[in-house]
Amino acid sequence: MVKAEIYIDQERYMGDQSLHDFVMQFLLEQGIAGATSFRAHAAFGRHHRIKRPHELFSFDEPSLMITFIDEDEKVRETVKKLRTYMEGGLIIIHKIEIL
Repeated sequence: MVKAEIYIDQERYMGDQSLHDFVMQFLLEQGIAGATSFRAHAAFGRHHRIKRPHELFSFDEPSLMITFIDEDEKVRETVKKLRTYMEGGLIIIHKIEIL
């Protein structure tokens, strides 16, 4: 089994749908075993500016992480297909052991 993590900005869109919603629906349609999304409390990326969306008067949007698990080949094929739709964002794949 492997786990993939997708890091995206909350304000990104795919047409008229949020990228987050698009990715979650895409994973569901691919028959992925399970997926969960998380919203960050603070984050920074290549621009090295810390985003703190929960601070008073902050207009920063939090980063999101979507994680999903399935068999190695299925995860890799799904990520490959997803990349044809989605530019940017960081995707990491880890081998995991389910206990």
